[in-house]
Amino acid sequence: MRIFVTAKTNAREEAVQKIDETHFVVSVKASPVEGKANIALIKILSRFLKIPKSQIVLRSGATGKKKVFEIL
Repeated sequence: MRIFVTAKTNAREEAVQKIDETHFVVSVKASPVEGKANIALIKILSRFLKIPKSQIVLRSGATGKKKVFEIL
């Protein structure tokens, strides 16, 4: 299953906003330097979706705000 995420970095607090079944807006405190924000996104998504972090893979958008994750 693929999910589409709009990332908001350097946020005051971490949050997940569900738009529909496959689209989310995720705010993270981490800055987009050296992949720290991507790691934080995976951590927050795993907590929100109640699945292990190892089951979430970033498929595209590593350097942009629009990202595609695959749930294994």
